[in-house]
Amino acid sequence: MIDQGSAILRELIRVLVRNLGILEKGDASCCGVTITQCHAIVEIGRKEKISLVDLADLLGVDKSTMSRTVNNLVEADLAVRELDAENRRYVTIQLTEKGKDVFRNIEKSMESYYKGIFGSIPEDKRSQVLESLKLLADAAQRNKCC
Repeated sequence: MIDQGSAILRELIRVLVRNLGILEKGDASCCGVTITQCHAIVEIGRKEKISLVDLADLLGVDKSTMSRTVNNLVEADLAVRELDAENRRYVTIQLTEKGKDVFRNIEKSMESYYKGIFGSIPEDKRSQVLESLKLLADAAQRNKCC
C-alpha cells in the first residue's frame, strides 16, 4: 500500500505544482520580476534584512546562484547589499523603497490568489486541508530529495 500511496502522492503533487504554476521558467513574470527574484524579494521583505548565505539556505539554492539573483535585484534598484564592517565576506541584503513596493504588490496579489483557492474548498474541509498540508510540508522537509 505504501508504494501505491506514494505513487498517488507523487501524481497529486505533480498536478498541484502544475496548477499553481510553480514549474514556471526562471524568467517567467511575477509582478514584473522573475519567479526567482519574486521568491528572493518575499523572503528579504519578510525578514527586512538577511544575509546572502541565509537567503540562499532559505530558498535552497547555492550561494553563487543567490548572488546572481541579488545582483539583478540591486541593478534593478530593488535591493541593496551591505558588507559587514568586521567581516567583509558577510553580506546582508535589504529592499529599497522600490523593492518594498514590489514586495507589497506580490504579497497583495498572493493573498488574493490564495484566498480564492481557500474559498473554493468546502468550509468543513478547510482545517483538514491545512492539517494535511502541514504534515506534507514537515515530511518533505525531513526527507529532502537530491
